[in-house]
This record gives sequence, C-alpha cells and structure tokens, in this order.
Amino acid sequence: MTENVVCTGAVNAVKEVWEERIKKHNEDLKREKEFQRKLVRIWEERVSLTKLREKVTREDGRVILKIEKEEWKTLPSSLLKLNQLQEWQVHRTGLLKIPEFIGRFQNLIVLDLSRNTISEIPPGIGLLTRLQELILSYNKIKTVPKELSNCASLEKLELAVNRDICDLPQELSNLLKLTHLDLSMNHFTTIPLAVLNMPALEWLDMGSNKLEQLPDTIERMQNLHTLWLQRNDITCLPETISNMKNLGTLVLSNNKLQDIPVCMEEMATLRFVNFRDNPLKLEVSLPPNEGTDEEEERELFGLQFMHTYIQESRRRAGILICL
Repeated sequence: MTENVVCTGAVNAVKEVWEERIKKHNEDLKREKEFQRKLVRIWEERVSLTKLREKVTREDGRVILKIEKEEWKTLPSSLLKLNQLQEWQVHRTGLLKIPEFIGRFQNLIVLDLSRNTISEIPPGIGLLTRLQELILSYNKIKTVPKELSNCASLEKLELAVNRDICDLPQELSNLLKLTHLDLSMNHFTTIPLAVLNMPALEWLDMGSNKLEQLPDTIERMQNLHTLWLQRNDITCLPETISNMKNLGTLVLSNNKLQDIPVCMEEMATLRFVNFRDNPLKLEVSLPPNEGTDEEEERELFGLQFMHTYIQESRRRAGILICL
C-alpha cells in the first residue's frame, strides 16, 4: 500500500515538472512570436517610411507629399516622422480613410485627397489650424464633422462628387476666411444655413444637386461673385436675388424655371448668366449674328437674352393691364 502511495506521488511530481516545462516552453514560444511580429512591424515601418520619403518633393519652398495611381488603402503611422509636410497630394490610390493622426500635422496648408474612396472625415481635422485648402472631391463622404469649423485659416473647401452629402453643420459658418466652396454633385435639397451665413464666401458651386428653390435669405451672401446652380430642379427665383450686389456670374442652365424675375434687370454687376434648357413660359428670340461661334451660341441664353425676356414680360404685363 505504501509503495503505491510513493509511486503515485512520484508520478504526480514528474507530471507537475513536465507541465511546468511545457507551460514555460509555450510562454517562450509566445514571446518569440511576439518578438518576430515586432521585428516585422519595425521592418515594414522602415520600408514604408523609405517609400514615403521617395514621394516627398519641394516646390516653391513648400514640402509636398505626392502619391498618385498607386495602391495605398491606408497611410501608415510611419508618416508621422514626416510631420514637416505642408501639403498632401494623394490621388487615385484607393485610400479608404483619412488617418486618425491627421491632427498632428500642424504644418499642413493644403490637404488634397481627391479621387479616392474615403467615407468619412475624422474630427481630428479640426486641429489643422493652418490649413488653407481642403480638397476631398470624388470620394464617398456622407457627412461633414462640426470640428471642421475649427480650421480657422481655411479659404478653399471642395466636396464635389461625393453624391450623398445633404447638409452641413451650422458651425461651418464660423469659417471666416472661406471664399471658395464646391458642393456640386451631391444630394442637397436646399442651400444650407451654414453656407448662407459664411461671411467671406465669394465662389459657390451647388450644381447637380436636388435644389427645388432658393431661400429668400440668399441675399445674405453679399460677397458672392460667382454662383453655379446648373442641373437642379429650381422652379423659381426669389426677388431678393437682385440684392446680391456683387454677383457677376450666375449659371442656372438645366433647371425648371418658368420665369425670370423682373427685378433682375437691376443687377448692375451681373456680367454672365445662363438660362439654357429651362421651360420658360415666354419665347424670346434674339437677332441672329453672322459667324456665330460656340461662345456666342451660349450667350443666346445669357445676359442679353435675360434683358430681352424681362422687356417682353413687361410689355405683355402692360397689355394685360390695358385689357
């Protein structure tokens, strides 16, 4: 009996020793694998950093990262070692997202990530207080974060051809230096309040959206000189549009306008308009010019057409009053 107890105890002791050895061996293997993975990460980081450095150029004293038509679905953290960059030009790379660490590039002046597959703008974008141009056209962005309003130096914002953007946060009206805004080919049904309240805005493109009407408050945009509204569903224009004293270019082709407000003849700064392809209720013909070229053909629905239309509208209104 005693011999059996001794034997069992010896077996258990040996078993414990082997289990401890196996456990230690497994832990050693785990540490070895982690070390190997760490070496791979370090190697990959060095390789990616070397590759990124090859994409850095200097133009007019500005340090620029240029990547085009290469597959970079993500930008590696090794990019942080190039924090002196002042401009990114990353196009047609299949980039899926703006890196979360974007806010650490405090020297950025231009961020151009157009023609990728970016789906969102990280809140960290608001940390780029020196950023002057943000170009994100031809992506898959659906919403714009309110933090973008913290980019106090922003002068140019392009979000064209993202298809699904339908509104902007009101905080963007705090972009006091923004002069150029491109929202064309999205899903806006009205001009956002944030846009109407942008104090410095001079150039606005909202062509190819779903606009049905313009707000009476459009006159708030007193510094606007160029307004593109082609390819929408606009049915009428507010009379307050005549109060836009600096408007020089107004494009309204391919809409559903049935009339031109008489008050528009008071717009002394207007130099170019386009009413082509609208179901206007009055037919107005301009005298043909010999040797009409393409530019003149376009002008057939331009400024002279607008004034002739308004004159005809006044004439017909006078006839109705007499009757």
